[in-house]
Amino acid sequence: MKTGQFIKPLQRLYKRRVDSSVLLFLAAVAAVIIANIPSVSGLYNQLLQYPIMVQIGEFNIFSHAGETMTLLDFTNDVLMVLFFLQVGLEIKQEGLVGELSTLRRAVFPVVGAIGGMIMPVLFFLLVCHEAPASKGMAIPMATDIAFALAVLSLLGKRVPSSLKAFLASLAVADDIGGILVIAIFYSTHLNLMMLLWAALCLGAIYLLGRLGVRSLLVYYIGAFVVWTFFLKSGVHTTIAGVLVAFLVPARPKLSTDHMADRMRTMLRLLPESEHKTRGKNVLLPHQQIAVVHSMAQDVRGAVSPVQRMEQQITPIVHFIVLPLFAFVNAGVAFGGVSMESLVGVPLAIVLGLLLGKPLGIFLFSIVFAKLSKGGLPQGMTTTNLLALSCLGGIGFTVALFVSSLSYAQPEVAHFLNDAKIGIFTGSILSGILGYFFLKAVLKHEHHG
Repeated sequence: MKTGQFIKPLQRLYKRRVDSSVLLFLAAVAAVIIANIPSVSGLYNQLLQYPIMVQIGEFNIFSHAGETMTLLDFTNDVLMVLFFLQVGLEIKQEGLVGELSTLRRAVFPVVGAIGGMIMPVLFFLLVCHEAPASKGMAIPMATDIAFALAVLSLLGKRVPSSLKAFLASLAVADDIGGILVIAIFYSTHLNLMMLLWAALCLGAIYLLGRLGVRSLLVYYIGAFVVWTFFLKSGVHTTIAGVLVAFLVPARPKLSTDHMADRMRTMLRLLPESEHKTRGKNVLLPHQQIAVVHSMAQDVRGAVSPVQRMEQQITPIVHFIVLPLFAFVNAGVAFGGVSMESLVGVPLAIVLGLLLGKPLGIFLFSIVFAKLSKGGLPQGMTTTNLLALSCLGGIGFTVALFVSSLSYAQPEVAHFLNDAKIGIFTGSILSGILGYFFLKAVLKHEHHG
């Protein structure tokens, strides 16, 4: 099967706006149910430890520190690189033409995102201020943009465009913060030689872009090579996806004006319209087949590599990577959970997501708007901003990912199940609170 044949069905789902967050939610629910059924929970745990091997001679591609990756490792250290590659592509586009493209437009959501990262950590540390539980302080920093926007979409056209833009931009800035946290605080036993090789590969990718190379295959191969060096460097592999995304060229091979001129010229070389051939099928001569292929290449060349790559990998990420990630990471077991454990890490995460996140976003945004004297964007009010900020507490995907990094070591692994309970509880409560609060606010503002 060709790659295009595999991707196209997923792209059709994405273009039809089939909500992938539903699939993500169902995968998480399935994992929770299976993990709590004694007769199948053992099989679930065995599946997570299933070895993933791709052997080339003596070299196993998916191995780390001499150990073959399990399905859980493969999902978190390999497939999630695609997720962060997509995140990097989105950040780059936002920085070029989106809400983060100018300093004036970017500062407001960035300040809100900074508040939304600082306050949850403080709330977490109020409960868990001592090691080793405090290693999870970064867990409630994250906002799951897919779920947050899905909840927002339930309110329909009543939501002002300024609120949608603010939430999307805030989530992008939040992702940047999360990436920095992963790079700085979850890197261990750095191998400087491997980092040097990774840096040289990144430099080569940059030069290829400057030389006009627009083939995505080159950048996919480059991403794989950089990932390989990062795997052995001690820096988490997901950072490789982000760095490569920043280096994928944003300038298309052809401008749209140039493409349109070429299209008009080549259209004259094609046969007349079908109604002039009395309905008969037209078999193109070889020269005209070449023209059609040239047109296809020109159309392709008018789309920047950044956008083409995002279009290719987004359906894979939304419909395969994230649901699989949720399935292998969301299997929280409720058996043996005590009140003593619930008032530890779970309570710290719930407070961080449910209180810290909205308060941080709201307070930092309002204070900045007052100090800068720029005021709030059109359609945004103090009340609906507070209601919207509650949706920032939906942490889910990235929060689960950070929890798997925070409590990866055997001596703190027992906190991982507690963290999942806190993430689920805090995210669900934030979603419910944000939806009903914002619904009431928008209804009042509409009638007012």
